[in-house]
Amino acid sequence: MKVVDSSGWLEYFGEGPNAEFFASAIEGIEELVVPTLSLYEVFKRVLQQRGEGEALQAVAVMMEGQVVELTAEIALEAARLSVEEGLPMVDSVMLATAQAYGAELWTQDADFEGKEGVQYIAKK
Repeated sequence: MKVVDSSGWLEYFGEGPNAEFFASAIEGIEELVVPTLSLYEVFKRVLQQRGEGEALQAVAVMMEGQVVELTAEIALEAARLSVEEGLPMVDSVMLATAQAYGAELWTQDADFEGKEGVQYIAKK
C-alpha cells in the first residue's frame, strides 16, 4: 500500500521534475490510499492555479484510489507523531494514515528524509 502526500500529487499533475518518481505509486491505483486531507490540499491548490474544472479532474483521479477519512484514531496518532517527531499537522496526518494502513508514504517533503516507511526524493 502507498500514500502519496499532496506535494507528490501536485508534482505528478504539474509534470514537475519528480513526476516520474510519483507516477509508479499513483498509477498503481489498486495499492493507493488517499487521505481526505490530500483531496483538500490538491483541490485547493489546483483550483487557485488552474480553475475548478482542472481541480475537479485532479480529484477524480485521486478518488480512483482508496479514499480514507481522518478518523479519531488516526487524528490521535497524528498528534502523537507531531509531538514526538516535530512534524507539522498535515505531515503527521499523512504519516499516521500511512501507518494505519500499513502503507509507505511517498513524498518530497524534507521533513521525512531518512524516516522509516517513507519513500523520499528531494524536491528539484
